[in-house]
Amino acid sequence: MPDTNVVQVALGSCLVSLVTGFLLASYAINGYLVPPEWKKQRDANYTDPVESDESDIDEADTSLDHAPNWSNSEEADRRQGLRATKAPTTKAPAVAPKSNEECKLVLVVRTDLGMTKGKIAAQCGHATLACYKTLSRAAARDPQSAEAKLLRQWERLGQAKIAVQVKSEDEMLELMAKARSLGVTAEVIQDAGRTQIAASSRTVLGVGPAPKSEVDKITGHLKLL
Repeated sequence: MPDTNVVQVALGSCLVSLVTGFLLASYAINGYLVPPEWKKQRDANYTDPVESDESDIDEADTSLDHAPNWSNSEEADRRQGLRATKAPTTKAPAVAPKSNEECKLVLVVRTDLGMTKGKIAAQCGHATLACYKTLSRAAARDPQSAEAKLLRQWERLGQAKIAVQVKSEDEMLELMAKARSLGVTAEVIQDAGRTQIAASSRTVLGVGPAPKSEVDKITGHLKLL
């Protein structure tokens, strides 16, 4: 039979080791045994980031900014506040691109509305989709049309997009009218007013995709955003 004193010593050692390990772990978890600079880095890694001041969602309204529905008709888009309702509609026939000619989409952003970067990004996304939908519908009707050729060339050469700025709605609508008179796709996004700006505000004009030479006639004089 093992000596009683030996058993007691062994049990005591195990108990001391257990308590010591528990205390060391507790101190480490709470940062008492961690150098200050390590603790600061650890806290930075585990602290939830503060929400950006440029959040596109109002605290009192959690509804998201809406984009044109892919299955919508143009009229349905307008009813839902996703396209301008009183924009110029006269449009010349589209001009097909020359072989390997660069095609681009220009996003014309109104700076007088005071939109945040996040809001601008959302509105530019809407304008891109609206222009793409317009060309896609024409391409679906006739795969050999100028619109179909434009879309294929724009996609093949990298879908170039450029953001520029204007300072008023009037200037934006003038650009839209000029684009359509030259046969270039042009779509204005009209905000639904769920977040930062008034409902029905025209925010971004998408021009193209179209041959670079044609688009530059319309927006080539504008400053980059």
